[in-house]
Amino acid sequence: MRKYPKIRWMMILFCFFAIAINYIDRINLAIAAPHIKKDLGLDDTSMGLILGAFFWTYALMQIPAGRIIDRLGTRIGLAVAVGWWSLFTVFTAFGRGFTSLFISRLLLGVGESGGNPGCAKVVACWFAKKERATASGIFDAGPRAGSALALPLVAWLISTWDWETSFVVTGALGLVWVVIWLMFYRDPEEKQGLDETERQNLLEDRKMVISSPDEKIKLRTLFRHRTVWGMMIGFFCMNFATYFFVTWFPTYLTMSQGFSLKELGTLGAIPALMGIPGSLLGGLTSDWLYNKGFSLTAARKTCLIAGMLLSSVIAFAAFTSSITLILTLFSLTYAGLAFTAANIWTLPADVAPGSGYVATLGGIQNFSGNLAGIVTASFTGVMLSISHGSFVVPLVVAGGICLFGAITFMFIMGKVEPLDLGGGDPQSPQPVARPGSTY
Repeated sequence: MRKYPKIRWMMILFCFFAIAINYIDRINLAIAAPHIKKDLGLDDTSMGLILGAFFWTYALMQIPAGRIIDRLGTRIGLAVAVGWWSLFTVFTAFGRGFTSLFISRLLLGVGESGGNPGCAKVVACWFAKKERATASGIFDAGPRAGSALALPLVAWLISTWDWETSFVVTGALGLVWVVIWLMFYRDPEEKQGLDETERQNLLEDRKMVISSPDEKIKLRTLFRHRTVWGMMIGFFCMNFATYFFVTWFPTYLTMSQGFSLKELGTLGAIPALMGIPGSLLGGLTSDWLYNKGFSLTAARKTCLIAGMLLSSVIAFAAFTSSITLILTLFSLTYAGLAFTAANIWTLPADVAPGSGYVATLGGIQNFSGNLAGIVTASFTGVMLSISHGSFVVPLVVAGGICLFGAITFMFIMGKVEPLDLGGGDPQSPQPVARPGSTY
């Protein structure tokens, strides 16, 4: 059995912590919002605009951020992204009105847009195809860990000190990460102290074409491929349900099920916690299937489809009043979404025609996925207004869109193989990376 550098697992743990911090910084405003409104005298409309500002720049900057990271390289590109969003998390503490807070959140979204595409590039750089899903599952457990940790951490900081301190502390976590990352991280071609046999095994089995830093990325060429559209539509479907948890799930538990704040912070955290093993299992299962002889397409699609089918059980929560059953259904949904996400984040590396396209493809699919955040939040709000607070339609629609996501991955997305940018049939297996080349 060919061996690879053991340090690759440390590289992906860096990504796990980066994305966990990403979600803590993303969610802390929602937790601090009541205190900010009271302290600064903001009304609900102003606070809603501030809360929503992040999503617009986060979605719109996905493709530019992916392209920038592909140009700058993994080490510098991811450091810039984490450093940027961490600084504007800290700057939020100094906001003294609508304008300053709104701008801080817009700029936070710009930085956070580089997080997932950058981590997808680390996976492509440090992992062979047979381990990519496992690695993606590890870093994609970061959002679940960050979501579960944000509520107790930020609540404690606010209750012990004040809301300003919560932003300074959580922003500082990212800045510390950047310092350690820059000191430690190098691409495998440049990392000193590696066993040379293990290094060459990795470079050969990674099976990626090394793109020239000056190579022009033609976005229009990427959009000619049904696989790219399948990635985008499937990610949108997955995130339609995911963003229900981020936006309306706490309101559902308190308004529809009568949860207290204490129950919200304990029982309400169970679905997010279930996402952590779901993400890890999704990656491990996909790689296990591939290593057992399944084609890459079969291994990835089996897990993508299975995860989306499991997630569709969210619809049944609309037809029961049992808290135990409701939390069970939501936990299965979150686990299914995480199971799917671990495989979605392998796709940029699996289908990229060269190393210079990985973060770009990650940005393209994440752009589409985050449009779902805007749609979910708005659609659910409209349905609640029309139905006088009933969550039946939003939950049933979310379940139906999960089923459509499974159909998308089955029929719309093509083979999981490197794209042919020449416009013909998908390329045959790509030449292996050249020793000494730069990722």
